[in-house]
Amino acid sequence: MNRHDKKNMLYFGLGTIGRDMFYAFEANALIYYLSNVLSLPISIFLATSLVFTVLRVFDAINDPFMGLIVDNCNSKFGKFKPPMLLGALACSVCYLVLFADFGLRDYRFVVVFAIAYILWDIFYGLNDIAYWSMLPSLSLDQKVREKIGAFARICANIGMFAIMIGWQPITSSLGNTPAAWFKVALSVTIAMILFQLFTIFGVKEKPQMFKREDKTRLRDMWGILVKNDQLMWATLSMSLFIVGYMTTTTISIYYMQYVFGDKNMYAVLAAVVGVAQLFALSVFPAVSKRTTREKLYFYSTVIVVFGYVVFFLAGSSLAVLVAGALFLFFGQAFIQLLMLMFLSDTIEYGQWKLHKRNESITLSVQPLINKIGGAISMGLVSMSLVWSGIKTGDVAAERIDAGGQLIIKLVMVIIPLVLIIAGYIIYKMKFKLSKEYYDNIVAELKERGDIVL
Repeated sequence: MNRHDKKNMLYFGLGTIGRDMFYAFEANALIYYLSNVLSLPISIFLATSLVFTVLRVFDAINDPFMGLIVDNCNSKFGKFKPPMLLGALACSVCYLVLFADFGLRDYRFVVVFAIAYILWDIFYGLNDIAYWSMLPSLSLDQKVREKIGAFARICANIGMFAIMIGWQPITSSLGNTPAAWFKVALSVTIAMILFQLFTIFGVKEKPQMFKREDKTRLRDMWGILVKNDQLMWATLSMSLFIVGYMTTTTISIYYMQYVFGDKNMYAVLAAVVGVAQLFALSVFPAVSKRTTREKLYFYSTVIVVFGYVVFFLAGSSLAVLVAGALFLFFGQAFIQLLMLMFLSDTIEYGQWKLHKRNESITLSVQPLINKIGGAISMGLVSMSLVWSGIKTGDVAAERIDAGGQLIIKLVMVIIPLVLIIAGYIIYKMKFKLSKEYYDNIVAELKERGDIVL
C-alpha cells in the first residue's frame, strides 16, 4: 500500500466507529427498550414488532433507488460524500424520535414509531450505501481492498461492541428509565456524526480512475441488479448468513437473562464477542495471503458450526459459553469481511458484463440484505418472546419454564446455524469470481478503456 492508500484506509475506517455504535444500539437494544423499559401493552408491542418486519422489508426495496441517487451524484465534493452527509443528519433526527418517550401507549405510539422508523431506515440506507460503495472506488487491487475493508470492519466492530458491552450497564446505572435510554441514544447519535466527518473530510476519491459514463436511468436500475448473476448469488448467500447472525445477536440479551440466568453477564458475552471479532479482523489480511478466499470461507464456516455446537451445550457454565462465543464470532467476522469483498468484486464483474459501472446500485444490496435480515430476525425474536412466555402482558416475565428456555435456545442457535450452512452451500455451488477470474476481468476492462489508470 502506498501513502495515499494508507491515508484513505485510516480515514475511511474511522468514519464507521460512530456509525456502528449508532446502528448496533438500534439493532440490538431497541426491541428490549420496547419490551422491558416502556412496558407497552402486548397488543401495542406486537403491532410495533410488525412495524419492524413490514416496514423494513418495504424500505429494503427502496435501497436500489438510494443507490441510483448516489451513482448519479456528480458534485465538486465527490460522488459519495454529499449523500453520506445528508443521510447521516436526517437519520439522526428520526433516530432520536424512536427513543423519545412521548407518553403514548396506544395506537398513536405505533403511528409515531412507524413514521420515524421508516424515515430513519431510508436515510440510514442512503448513508450506508454511500459509505460502503466508496470502498471499491479506492482501489482495484484485491489485497488493498481487503486491508481497507478489514480496517473498516475493525473500526466498525470497535463501535459496535463498545455499545453492545456498554448499553446494559449504562442504562441500568442511569435507572433503566426511558429518559436514561434517550441519553444513551443522543450520545451515540453525536458520536455517529462526529466520526463520519473523518471520512467526509479525510478520504480522497479517485474519480479519474474510471471512464466517465452517462447517468444511470431509473428504468435500467433493475437490470443492473438481476443481470449481474454473481451479485444475485452473493446476495442470497449473504442474506442467509445475515439473518442467522442477526437473530443470534438480537436474542442474546434474552438468552443471558432467561436461559443463562444472569443478564448482567450479557456485557461479558458482548466483550468476548468483541475480542473474538477484532482479533479475527486484525489477522485476516495476514491469513488471506496464505490461502484463497474459497478456503477461508470453508474454514470459517466450520469454526462457526463448532462454536454454535459448544454454545448450545454450554448450559450454565460461563467458561463453556465464552469458549463457544470465541469460536462462533471469530468465524463470523471472517465471513462478514469475505461477503463484503465478494460484493465489491461483483462491481467489476457487472461493469465487464453490462458495460456500465454502478458501485452504489450494486452495493445497495448490502443495506437491503441487512434490513431484510434485521426484519426477519426481529420477527423471529418477537414471536419467540411471546411463545416462550417472556412477553405475556404489559410487563415482561421475570422467568420462564424449561419449554420457554428451549424456544430461546432454538432461535439463538439452531435456526441461525441452519441458515449459515445453507448460505455457504449456495456460495460453493454458484459463486465463481475467483482471484484468477477477477484479474482477467480487470485486465479486459483496461483493454476496453473502461478503467483508466
